[in-house]
Amino acid sequence: MTTPRTSALDLLFGHLPAQIVHTAGELGVFDHLAERPRTGAELAGATGADPVATVRLLRALSCLGLVRERDDGSFAATPEAAPLRAGTDGSVLPLGRLFCGDEAWRTWGNLAHSVRTGRPALSLSTGKGAFEWDAGEFATFYAGMAAHTRLLAPRLLARVDFARFGTIVDVGGADGTLLSAVLTAHPGLDAVLFDLPVAIGGAEAVLTAAGVRDRVRLVTGDFYRSVPEGGDAYLLKNVLYDWDDEQAGRILRACRAAMGPEAVLLIVEPVLPERAEPMRDFGAVMNDVSMLLNTGGQARTETGFRALTAAAGLRLDVVGPCLGSPDSRMLQGYRVLECSPMNDGGQR
Repeated sequence: MTTPRTSALDLLFGHLPAQIVHTAGELGVFDHLAERPRTGAELAGATGADPVATVRLLRALSCLGLVRERDDGSFAATPEAAPLRAGTDGSVLPLGRLFCGDEAWRTWGNLAHSVRTGRPALSLSTGKGAFEWDAGEFATFYAGMAAHTRLLAPRLLARVDFARFGTIVDVGGADGTLLSAVLTAHPGLDAVLFDLPVAIGGAEAVLTAAGVRDRVRLVTGDFYRSVPEGGDAYLLKNVLYDWDDEQAGRILRACRAAMGPEAVLLIVEPVLPERAEPMRDFGAVMNDVSMLLNTGGQARTETGFRALTAAAGLRLDVVGPCLGSPDSRMLQGYRVLECSPMNDGGQR
């Protein structure tokens, strides 16, 4: 029987499955098992690992339901392991590298510092602040964000009628993963992809592979200063929660300045519940703590978004239903917030 004591104990050991799964993914265990069942010795030879330690890892994965130990001593992957293979549709391995890699692991170990001080702990573990990274660190970050976008995009497309727009401006759109999904679903749309040069570097390949490159104008710049004009819709996905209210407000004001009177701003972010309850909007709450730890930003409630957008001259018209699904707690709480520009009198 589960008791409050055993439930608390399980929570304290929650880091163990994360590192077991991350380690197996980094070693390529699930890629090798996709070919055929293998013994621990065979997997050790294929991955360059210790044979005895590999068997111990495989038994842990079996306990987690990701592999199955067979009567002949070999191990086979279960269907639940499919997203942990590299380079497949829906792979979550890039998110594992971003959130379970060495630097992230050390940073989460300093969460108490952030709670005590209200300041990010990232620099304590890495010597760098958020986005002060080298090329490899940026690549890891953008690959993780692209993997997250691929998971969320089908739900976003099901909730938002993009066909009503002619041109979409994706502000902070990185390599264009989200725009590729939107433009593929809506052949009549054109788009502008706007971000820093380091972020937009992979866009040519992504957009070309999706067959939409000819419909996208690539523009580099700083969204604190200005964003491209002329869009019917402006899109901000996972941007505002990286920043505190002052910085997020600057981004929103730049968007407002670029928007025509009929333009729409779509904010795609986790929205915190007004009152915290067990397991409600789990992903939103966890993202909020992650932002405290890493960037100094924050997730926001609907009330918080209304205040933030109003201060930037925008009216929050629609807060959409949750985009997440019951099979992923980390996607719970994501919503689409639709805003329109206010005139000086506070009306559209």
